[in-house]
Amino acid sequence: MTKVLIDHQKFSTQKYGGISRYFANILQGMKQVPDFSYKLGVLYCKNHYIQSEPQLLNNSLGRAIIGRGKEMEKAYNLNRMYCKQLLKKGNFDVFHPTYYEPYFIGKTSKPTVVTIHDMTYERLPEYFWAHDTLTHEKRLNVERADKIIAISQTTKNDLLKYLQVDPDKITVVYHGIDLETPLITKPVPGLPEQYILFVGDRSGYKNFYLFINAFKELSHKHPRLRVVLTGGGGLGIAEKECLQRLSLEDKVSHVNVTDEELSYLYQQALIFVYPSLHEGFGLPILEAFKASCPMVLSDTPCFREIATDAAVYFSPYDLDDLIAVLDNAVTDSDMRKELVNRGLVRLQDFPLRESVKQTLDVYRSLV
Repeated sequence: MTKVLIDHQKFSTQKYGGISRYFANILQGMKQVPDFSYKLGVLYCKNHYIQSEPQLLNNSLGRAIIGRGKEMEKAYNLNRMYCKQLLKKGNFDVFHPTYYEPYFIGKTSKPTVVTIHDMTYERLPEYFWAHDTLTHEKRLNVERADKIIAISQTTKNDLLKYLQVDPDKITVVYHGIDLETPLITKPVPGLPEQYILFVGDRSGYKNFYLFINAFKELSHKHPRLRVVLTGGGGLGIAEKECLQRLSLEDKVSHVNVTDEELSYLYQQALIFVYPSLHEGFGLPILEAFKASCPMVLSDTPCFREIATDAAVYFSPYDLDDLIAVLDNAVTDSDMRKELVNRGLVRLQDFPLRESVKQTLDVYRSLV
């Protein structure tokens, strides 16, 4: 039996989020396979996806130890100490860290798998703080890894372009989505009748300001149209000032939602817009496909790879092009229906079961 050690990092820092959900799906997949077992290096966390997993301090004792104030930081340090102990014991066959902190390097000689989710920092360094350690830590992970999972061919290509890595170490394993369970939704009260949905972080390369300026022009022609934002934290003061300058305060709103409510937002949206300058995969594309939500995407290699002909695209730096594409998507109901149909077909290429199977095959190749 192959035993896999999954570490704590993204479970410690995310309550909800794509990376922690990705690893939670791998855990669930290993439960279904008789020749696999796993150890999860988490004593205490508030991650939604692993609440049913055994956590020795997910109880009143743990809450007393963690105490109040800087709870996430304390939990992170506690879980990291636990992972170091598990690495030292060595009672596993394969190690798969959930993010890039290199605390494990030099602590284990066991085969290590690293998942690279994107190479955005390397591709667009001008959008990131010069003292951010992520690119350095990611490189150390890549150099240590015995196998690397890239979540798209675009990400593999970027890895080979920006880092010195043996291409034989890299396996492309697409993200998957549960195609067997019907869409579960929970209504979100107070939504506008017609809205464009924007999901996730809004900083830098996410290209939010190009979109919001395009919406400003669009709103003259479509005065009832609104924008709903979700994820990425509440509106910051600079974002509020931008909306005030554009006279959009009453047309743009932000909501925090659960996964079930997010599905409802997709389902009810007129269109979903994803204007990023670059991504490693674009999991919201699959979420929108499943919820029958037509989408407008920036014309980038990754989005073309994942969505193919099931979306409409705009030049990611061209405001006028985005205005025109959005206007056409809002106006043309037949096109939106066609995009939904194409999306449901494309969705079938991303079954979660196959994604997990291919990940376990990577583990098997190291044992």
